[in-house]
Amino acid sequence: MNDIKVLGIDLGKDICSVVGLDDAGQVLLRRRMRRDSVLKLAAGLPACVMSMEACCGAHHLGRQLREQGHDVRLMSPEYVRPYVKAQKNDDRDAEAIAEAATRPTMRFVDLKTDEQLDMQSLHRARDRLIGERTTLINQLRAVLLERGIVIAKGRRKLEIQLDRLLAGEIAISGRIRILIEDMRNEWRALDERIGAFDVEFANLARTDASMRLLATIPGIGPLNATALVASVGRAETFNRGRDLAAWLGLVPRQMTTGGKPQLLGITKRGNGYLRRMLIHGARAALPSLARGKTLMGEWLRGLLSRAHMNTAVVALAAKMARIIWAVLRSGRPFDLKATSSTA
Repeated sequence: MNDIKVLGIDLGKDICSVVGLDDAGQVLLRRRMRRDSVLKLAAGLPACVMSMEACCGAHHLGRQLREQGHDVRLMSPEYVRPYVKAQKNDDRDAEAIAEAATRPTMRFVDLKTDEQLDMQSLHRARDRLIGERTTLINQLRAVLLERGIVIAKGRRKLEIQLDRLLAGEIAISGRIRILIEDMRNEWRALDERIGAFDVEFANLARTDASMRLLATIPGIGPLNATALVASVGRAETFNRGRDLAAWLGLVPRQMTTGGKPQLLGITKRGNGYLRRMLIHGARAALPSLARGKTLMGEWLRGLLSRAHMNTAVVALAAKMARIIWAVLRSGRPFDLKATSSTA
């Protein structure tokens, strides 16, 4: 047992598979045990590498193992998959996790604090409510469309038509009127619950120094700032701003045609929720930035003259990711006026 240098742990809801390797990569231990037994096993081992996939429960267990003096390494499951041998099972997964953790070029995930996990949970709950509200709105439109009532796109336009319908200005059967009224009340309740989350995020953003720094960037509000701090944490996680943009899937793919590089669409790898938040923020900030007499304004005006609006939005989101890294790295707020242009 003292010869074990790397312990690969394949996490499960109750039962975990554990594989221990020595310096030469030979398997010295194969065992299936409960989560609490993993901590007891690790407590009896000398300080070694504890490797896991970055999944549900990994950060909590990782902090407990780190307190025991072990070197905890979390990895994205997509980076572990190539090391899984044929006839995949839990034991082979644990062996692949241990082997992947020994690779010198492997990318590891930072352990998250309880505060970061709390913010992530709040964002996921809010995102779930938004999905429920979108489903409800789509069902409302379908019910009205079946009765020949066509409403233009946009939540506000639908709200106006529903108010007219419930006021009796639009003829509809009593049974469906009651159904629509219930759905409208459910919609209002979802709006209130989502608004409560937004208030909580605004309060969090005012009390955290990193979030206040991020809020100085155009297009970054309390929602984006809390999500970024919860997921990214420290700028030291990435070597440069482009690495953060690539992690968010905002860097375009390249293809060489006739010896000339050609840019394609973005990769859409990594955290889709953060990517969506940044793109929404970029879409909101682009009009005012494009009108400004700054270097960023000049760049955006030139980009809009030769590319579609959506392309400019994604390009601005990628630039925002690089600015986010620079702000977190330097600890200084972003100053748009510092890039002012004389044009």
